[in-house]
Amino acid sequence: MKNVIDINCDLGEGLNNEAEIMPLIDSCNIACGGHAGDRVSIAECLRLSELYSVKPGAHPSYPDKLNFGRMSMELPEEELIHQLEYQMDLMLEVVVESGIDLHHIKAHGALYNDIARNHKLASVYLRAMEPYKDRLFLYVPWNSAVAEVALENGYKVRYEAFGDRNYNDDLSLVSRHSDQAVLTSKDQVLTHIKEMFENQRVKTVNGLYKTLKADTFCIHSDTENAVDILKYLRESLNT
Repeated sequence: MKNVIDINCDLGEGLNNEAEIMPLIDSCNIACGGHAGDRVSIAECLRLSELYSVKPGAHPSYPDKLNFGRMSMELPEEELIHQLEYQMDLMLEVVVESGIDLHHIKAHGALYNDIARNHKLASVYLRAMEPYKDRLFLYVPWNSAVAEVALENGYKVRYEAFGDRNYNDDLSLVSRHSDQAVLTSKDQVLTHIKEMFENQRVKTVNGLYKTLKADTFCIHSDTENAVDILKYLRESLNT
């Protein structure tokens, strides 16, 4: 039985924990060569997603393997579009070979955060995603720039929130440079997710409650105890 609450995870990022994680989640975001990933890792993630009935998605990013896609980059618009198209083309080549359909697209890391607050950059990102507009969902933050532009232009969106990350009062994620950025307590993660799912609000790092809506909740595969967290969530959220 799958979780009542949809849990997603970023995979194919070189950690080799996909076989442990895939049975514990509902959808996955597969790195496609920007910050991590290659043809082999994409194919393996797709295979596991089919085996465990997990909805697979593409996880494009800034072209920055050195910094794992977690640093903003200033690229000319056409260069960014080219880089994103390259990643999506690689993903689609493997998808066609595997015979497995994609479900969604989710930007990674700094790109995800940048398009959440920058309307112009969000529009550039969506230009690269336009070929998939009618058939794939976009995983985006609620009330974000990319969500607004996507909805205005007829994209299908699913709102995403983070179960293992703390939020600032403006609903941005607490910087990973802060000791308070990542939640590793299983009970804290469960409480965090249930608050967002049941009450459509999040408790910020400063103790305020802010409205936040989400259809899916991410646990990062590189959170130190990600597998233990996911096992706990699966046990706690199943009915």
